[in-house]
Amino acid sequence: MSIRLQQATPGDIPTIGALAHRIWWAHYPAVIGEVQVRYMLGLMYSHEALQEQMEKGHIFWLVMDGGETIGYLALSNQGEGRFFLHKFYIDNEQRGRGIGRQVFQELLAHYEGMRALRLTVNRQNYKSINFYFRIGFTIECCVDIPIGEGYVMNDFQMLYVPRA
Repeated sequence: MSIRLQQATPGDIPTIGALAHRIWWAHYPAVIGEVQVRYMLGLMYSHEALQEQMEKGHIFWLVMDGGETIGYLALSNQGEGRFFLHKFYIDNEQRGRGIGRQVFQELLAHYEGMRALRLTVNRQNYKSINFYFRIGFTIECCVDIPIGEGYVMNDFQMLYVPRA
């Protein structure tokens, strides 16, 4: 297993979009239902949406295993050593291999000096919540974020503070 992070470019948008569809359709219908999955994929993973996120300063990383893209991350710098992790996805077929933990350690090494990392995760997404607990995140609060068409993301906001 040769896992590494590779910074994504706009040319990688089709790869990110295809991987997002595969991951979301395998994982999220049981959490939020098929109709909301379809809506959110269109909202956040269309070519235009991903391009806009990159233009707004979201830094996308591809998770590579040899020459194969098996996941992706996106984060933004909030200033003063604070970052927000918008996306952290590993292909469902690759789960259980310790890749998520390894990717997280590589991310921390890349952003040396990080003081805080926040993310949001659906309150019913127990597998991901438990993973975040295992790597050191804590729950800060509950947030309910309207995303249009009557949908609301019912999330936990979680915080990771690197040890000094």
